[in-house]
Amino acid sequence: MKEREYNRSFATRLSRWVILVLLIMMGGMSVLLYELIESALVETSANSLRGGMRSSDRAINNVMSDVSVAVKNNLFDIERHLKEPDQMQAIVERIVTQNPRIRGCGISFIDNYYPQKGRWFCPYAWRNDSMQVEVRQLGGANYDYLNTGWFKDVTARDSAFWSDPFFDGQDAKTSLVAYLYPIHDVQGGVVAVLGADFSLDFMTQIIQEQDSIIEKGNWAIPGLLQSFVLSRNGMYITHPDHRRIQKGNFFIHVKDVDEAGVAEKFINEIKECKKSADETEHVVMVNRKESYLFYSPVTGTDWMLMVTVSKFGIDFFAVVVGIILLSVIIVVLMVTFFVCFLTIKRTTMPLKLLADTADKVAQGEFDTLLPTVKHRDEICQLRDSFENMQHSLTEYIENLKQTTSAKASIENELKIAHGIQMSMLPKTYPAFPSRDDIDIFGQVTPAKAVGGDLYDFFIRDEKLYFCIGDVSGKGVPASLVMAVTRSLFRNIAAHTMEPQKMVMGINESLSDNNETSMFVTLFVGVIDLATGSLDYCNAGHDMPLLLTDGEVSLLPCDPNIPAGVMPGWEYTCQQVQLKRGTTIFLYTDGLNEAEDINHNQFEMDRVMETAKAAGNNPQELIAAMNAAVAQFVGEAEQSDDLTMFAIQRK
Repeated sequence: MKEREYNRSFATRLSRWVILVLLIMMGGMSVLLYELIESALVETSANSLRGGMRSSDRAINNVMSDVSVAVKNNLFDIERHLKEPDQMQAIVERIVTQNPRIRGCGISFIDNYYPQKGRWFCPYAWRNDSMQVEVRQLGGANYDYLNTGWFKDVTARDSAFWSDPFFDGQDAKTSLVAYLYPIHDVQGGVVAVLGADFSLDFMTQIIQEQDSIIEKGNWAIPGLLQSFVLSRNGMYITHPDHRRIQKGNFFIHVKDVDEAGVAEKFINEIKECKKSADETEHVVMVNRKESYLFYSPVTGTDWMLMVTVSKFGIDFFAVVVGIILLSVIIVVLMVTFFVCFLTIKRTTMPLKLLADTADKVAQGEFDTLLPTVKHRDEICQLRDSFENMQHSLTEYIENLKQTTSAKASIENELKIAHGIQMSMLPKTYPAFPSRDDIDIFGQVTPAKAVGGDLYDFFIRDEKLYFCIGDVSGKGVPASLVMAVTRSLFRNIAAHTMEPQKMVMGINESLSDNNETSMFVTLFVGVIDLATGSLDYCNAGHDMPLLLTDGEVSLLPCDPNIPAGVMPGWEYTCQQVQLKRGTTIFLYTDGLNEAEDINHNQFEMDRVMETAKAAGNNPQELIAAMNAAVAQFVGEAEQSDDLTMFAIQRK
């Protein structure tokens, strides 16, 4: 009993508050000192890495400059012998032979430039594994370079540029990049593209050598330093883990592991760094959860050189100082606590009587008489405050009744908003009872009263137009963006049959004055009901499932960004043929990311297993998904909006 009274006494609690204030003050000073030490270490590492990245940048630029100069030095010879097609083979062979950095070189001529050579003519020379130069004619029906993106870009822009990295067509393993330059005839027209490619393995070697130098001459612990190069889209060009090269995407990885909103800001900072006027000198440090990241543009390209360093390597000395300070603080606080307790206990003895009387007031006896305090000090003021509290509590209870009524009114308005939002989405099934060639079913389950998921469809000119989307965030703001997106889809689809143009129009509208930085992932498709041809455009949305002949597969989708992120983005359109009986199943991430009470996610494997077991009927498929998710989630609260939408070509 005495121990309980001791823990509940005002003297004890006040002493604890004094200690807490001292703890905060001393802790603040410790944090400040820690930050100063950490800042000094970070600045030291930044200076070291800045020099290392400059050295790497110069080495990389020298090699790329050698290749571009080799290409330019042979332009005159090529254009001088344009009327002699047989000379082209000797020229590309000479370029590869004289330039050991170049792995392969080719001249790709425009359609039927040499009638006697056929439609395609592309003399190509390359260095094989034995370092011997081989030559052959590369163009043909099996390799239609005339329709490749790089050929069209060079001939259309009439300017030289570095291509995106690609794998060598000879061994499908070596990562290459090509310098492409337009060839002109005497009239100044583009008649061919000269391309020279080289292996990016040299970049990995340069970066590894520089990392070794930094680790030997700096505080970094060996093995904690990691460097790599990214393309403009975040794809790994080089990486210590070769499995990620041209396959992994750093931007997607950041979004997957970082907190909501932080990843987008971080990626935008990287893109701003690419646009810096002083790209070589500009080094930015971003504090990640476990690592510090330094990055700088590669001169003459839109690539980004990045270096990550473990926080442990930088914070090691600061942590040691922090432990010492913490030990001193604990000893000082223990002494201070006992001194404060004894002093305060003697001063606050009159408070006990007031506390006993106040307990009755706390139990609802507002008319209880408070004790009389003789001294006009702070305790007397406290007694008067309790008396005022008695009167205030009566008024507060009355106000609480009014507040409760107002809250009920707000909840009623949210129910009305939910009804309005649901009325905007299709809810009558079967959607087209007069048709026997299509079966559709969809369902939206918001995480809150209103949500940000949407889907819509309609038929015009024997074509089914449909979309599904997921607005970033939840609640009322997301529901407003959802309503705008659905209206934009309807309005834009009334004027075009091309899904990518619909998404471009939505993207431009949402990006304009987007001060809240909200965006929406979209999948827009158009099915020709007569032929079963599906044209579609994916804007950062989860890939739909195709259910055909008892098999389930993911529909391949280009990695376009969500709508509302960046104005002017060129979205791509893809096409696939739907066999009769095929069902396309679309959903938002509320399905595959549904969590149980242990925060385990439903994941795509369960989605595909459930879809395969459910069959192709849209309504039965969605019902099976609902049952599977409910069983998996159990008593866990729904964390995100869940939308499912299925279309079967019967």
